Amino acid sequence: MNKIEKQAVIDEIAEKLQNNPFIYVTDSAGLSVAEVNLLRRRCFESGVEYKVYKNTLIQKAIESIDSTPSEVSSVLKGFSGIIFSPESSNAPAKIIKGLRKEGFKKPLLKAASIDGALFYGDDSLSALVSLKSKTELIADVIGLLQSPAKNVISALQSAGNNLSGLLKALEERKA
Repeated sequence: MNKIEKQAVIDEIAEKLQNNPFIYVTDSAGLSVAEVNLLRRRCFESGVEYKVYKNTLIQKAIESIDSTPSEVSSVLKGFSGIIFSPESSNAPAKIIKGLRKEGFKKPLLKAASIDGALFYGDDSLSALVSLKSKTELIADVIGLLQSPAKNVISALQSAGNNLSGLLKALEERKA
């Protein structure tokens, strides 16, 4: 790969790092071709992208975005793949956790950046799975906002039913 090609890859990585708020750095060394293809397929189905880059190119892309030394560079050793997630903070974690349930030992989580917050090591995978996505949080807020209105409507409807039942009972008594 010549300098121009390397710079194009660095620019591509930098653009993806800037445009995706949720980034997972993984270690997938030792996976077979079929296992990597399964990982890529699961990522595609979940709307995230999995790419493998050289660590030096990732480091240069990070440096081109932010000139201060990054803590992420400490995990850029060995085989590194990056999962870019534009929408969901927990989708990559769910993919990795799902593969583990199927008996996969890898990919291992090296680090994750969730809206600027950094998580290190495979131990943080459980915490990342439990994070709610933006869509889930919006649904929770809407549910909370609708809850009082639903309670008022159901109280009014049940009171109306009780009142009509009471009037019918009184009417039947008179007859």
